[in-house]
Amino acid sequence: MSNVKVPEYVKGHNLLEGKSVLITASAGVGIGFATAKRSIEEGCRAIMISDIHQGRLDEAVQKLKDETGLERVYGQLANVTDEEQVQALVDAAEQQLGGVDILINNAGLGGSTSVVEMTDAEWNRVIDVTLTGTMRMTRAMLKPMEARKAGVIINNASVLGWRAQKEQSHYAAAKAGVMAFTRCSAVEAAEHGIRINAVSPSIALHDFLKKSAPKELLDQLASQEAFGRAAEVWEISNVMMFLASDYSSYMTGEVVSVSSQRA
Repeated sequence: MSNVKVPEYVKGHNLLEGKSVLITASAGVGIGFATAKRSIEEGCRAIMISDIHQGRLDEAVQKLKDETGLERVYGQLANVTDEEQVQALVDAAEQQLGGVDILINNAGLGGSTSVVEMTDAEWNRVIDVTLTGTMRMTRAMLKPMEARKAGVIINNASVLGWRAQKEQSHYAAAKAGVMAFTRCSAVEAAEHGIRINAVSPSIALHDFLKKSAPKELLDQLASQEAFGRAAEVWEISNVMMFLASDYSSYMTGEVVSVSSQRA
């Protein structure tokens, strides 16, 4: 167990003052919700979050309003594997936010299966949500951003895009694909004044992860970190805020490791 204390929560510094934000898969307790809250604390003027569960989405929207005082918090049901829902999400965000300045592609799906036991359905599901979903959202969002000649897109990758781990071949392949997609799409988007970067977390602990993986495995992974602990979800969000802000104006096509794994 680590003796290194978790740092105090960092107060906002208006890094996103006047900006609008769209975040996928951000209801619940994970990185997405933490990033939505962080965006508001950093001064965004309006935000839309999406999820695939209506009840959880409505609860997250209300919680963000209650905890931050921002009224312009919107929710939209959307599954990133469905092109019609993706387009409807982008259209709704464009209308309700008065144009999207920042898109954060947070939707992803994991699982634990050895290659020899993996079905096509398991493989395709993880790839469709995690990699192709990121492409669908980026493709839809680039059109209005290109018209405005401005915008920022941030993708959520993983150190598993670099690092090997048993029973994670589908997830690792998807996240490596997100990294490659980030680099290639960024070169195209740069011609229109749009920046595309990614963050690559290692292990960020939250209640959903605790339910989906054995405690022994999570403890083992956390103990391998340099600080001897998992990241707090808001520590991942803080790096996203840097990439979303003008402080990273000369960065594009980069994958920033939010990790102490030396990945």
